[in-house]
Amino acid sequence: MNSTVSAPGWQKSVFDVLREGDVKQIAYVPDAGHSYAIQAAIADPGIEDVVLTTEEEGVGVVSGAWLGGQRAVLLMQSSGVGNCVNMFSLLEMCKFPFLALVTMRGEYAEFNPWQIPMGSTTQQALELMGITVFRVDDPDQVGEVVSAAFDQAFLAGERVAVLLGQRLIGRKKWERK
Repeated sequence: MNSTVSAPGWQKSVFDVLREGDVKQIAYVPDAGHSYAIQAAIADPGIEDVVLTTEEEGVGVVSGAWLGGQRAVLLMQSSGVGNCVNMFSLLEMCKFPFLALVTMRGEYAEFNPWQIPMGSTTQQALELMGITVFRVDDPDQVGEVVSAAFDQAFLAGERVAVLLGQRLIGRKKWERK
């Protein structure tokens, strides 16, 4: 990892859990909230970074990785959860372990009204599809929550998502007109 990259400690703890858990593939649509994990995966020769054109592709990627004997994780933003609902049936029918890390939008100080509908229903959408949801808003708890979700997914064989609250990333400041 490039030593010039600076990130909040919680972002580093996310990647540390994934690396220590022997994750071999990280699938993602580029997102600022996941930027540290994405850049770290790109820099790590032991992890294949898989850039997606849309989040539902990631459900297939992580399922295929599991069938191929590898652990994989899907990184996405809350708006991408809506894109995945139909593909989540693959996880339910095949009982694949699944871990998604979801940065939240449509919450605290959201400036984009298009983010609010999905952001306000992300947890319910995941739960309706049989995915256990953990949420973390305290940066000091991110590593522990992600680690617990990782174990529940890959040791207990469950489908789990961790919602990383918008306050972790911080308020976006855009020029007002």
